[in-house]
Amino acid sequence: MPKITYIDATGKERVVEAKNGMTVMETAIKHNVPGIDADCGGACACATCHVYVDAAFTDKVGKPSAMEQSMLDFAENVQPNSRLSCQIKVRDDLDGLRVTTPESQH
Repeated sequence: MPKITYIDATGKERVVEAKNGMTVMETAIKHNVPGIDADCGGACACATCHVYVDAAFTDKVGKPSAMEQSMLDFAENVQPNSRLSCQIKVRDDLDGLRVTTPESQH
């Protein structure tokens, strides 16, 4: 199973095992990772699962879709590596993925 490292704004890291096919957001919720509220339940209708993707993985996770990009417009402190974790599906080649939650979500 791929492992994902969630890093909060203070630098605290939580490494969890994720199931392929789940999203990074669903995995965070399952493991009670703070900073990912997922108010819309993963419907890409809010920005409460905003994360910064580690540079080593930005190409692997890809760019946001048009719908995701429009939701990111509502997020605070959007960066070039910003993604909504509900839109990143876990798969083997994302083993070791590191995402950081913005300070505004803590």
